This record gives sequence, structure tokens and C-alpha cells, in this order.
Amino acid sequence: MSLVLDAAAQDLLFREARTANTFTDEPVTDEQVQAIYDLVKYGPTSMNQSPLRVTLVRSPEARERLVQHMSEGNQKKTAGAPLVAILSADNEFHEELPQLFPHFPQAKDLFFAERPAREGSAGLNAALQAAYFIIGVRAAGLAAGPMTGLDFAGVQKEFLDDDHTPLMVVNIGRPGEDAWFPRSPRLEYDDVVTTV
Repeated sequence: MSLVLDAAAQDLLFREARTANTFTDEPVTDEQVQAIYDLVKYGPTSMNQSPLRVTLVRSPEARERLVQHMSEGNQKKTAGAPLVAILSADNEFHEELPQLFPHFPQAKDLFFAERPAREGSAGLNAALQAAYFIIGVRAAGLAAGPMTGLDFAGVQKEFLDDDHTPLMVVNIGRPGEDAWFPRSPRLEYDDVVTTV
């Protein structure tokens, strides 16, 4: 059985898509980011929580502050990307549930009154949305360089607040010279899928 998505789109989103390590200086516009969000916001989350929050790092001053919190191997990549996004989980996402999950208004207090329950759910669902975000960047014809090599506590203190937990930093732009590392192996279907 073949996929409905045509081969070119499959390549764009998956097979040929890679983590970019260098970028051109072509800017990434607010309109492009808006288009990415308007596509990926439809990805499912539990109870439509939608806890992902995106902090765009555009100013040179903010970029310099962020680079200081990146691991040594990620500093140059982050300094050279035309746009950098800090993806975080909003641990107070439950405040939006009456709007996002209107057919069950009690969910906010019934399931998420306690902070530990919110943090666990926000982290899982925001990570799911982060994956959609990366696919959305690719759908826009851009390359994404997601990274978790960073000082999470430092990024939180510098850019977020106690209600937002950083998940990753994503460099965004057009791939530059020598942007790709060699493709790493992948597991095969039979190594991953078990039927019971």
C-alpha cells in the first residue's frame, strides 16, 4: 500500500530532511513563522492542551545571551542561524482548557489542579508539538536544527519564567554550505514494530 502523500512531499518532510548545522543569511520572516504555526497548530494533543510556547530570538543582544547557554558544539550554529526558536512547555496550560476543551470544562480542575500533573502532561504534549513544529519548518521549505545541548536552567532563567520549561532550541533557515552531517542509520520496521 502506498502513502497518499506524494513522493516529493515525503522527501521534503522526512526522507531528505536533515538537521541543518549551517545556514545562509537569508532572513526568516514573521509571515513564514505564522504560516508554520497556522499549519502545525492542528496536530493533536491530549485534551487539546496545546502547551507548546515559542520564543523567537531575533535581536543580536538576545542571540548573544542565548549562545552563552548553548553547549560548545552548538554555539556557532546558534550564532549563525537567521532565526532561533526556544520551544517550551507552559505548565499553566490548564488555564486555556475552558477555551480549548469546551465540552469538558471541569477538566481544568479535575485533572490539572496539582502542578506535578500539569508539568508531566505539559512536557509530553509540548514535546509532541515540538515534533510537529519541526515538520512545519520543513513544510515551509526551510531547514530546522533542533538541539537539546544547552543549559536548560540558564535558558529558563534568561528567557522564560518558572511556569515555562524549556524543551529545545531550534535553529531555522535555509541550509548553508556543508549543512549536513552524514545520515545516521535508522532501525528497520521489524526492529521497532511488534504485533501481539
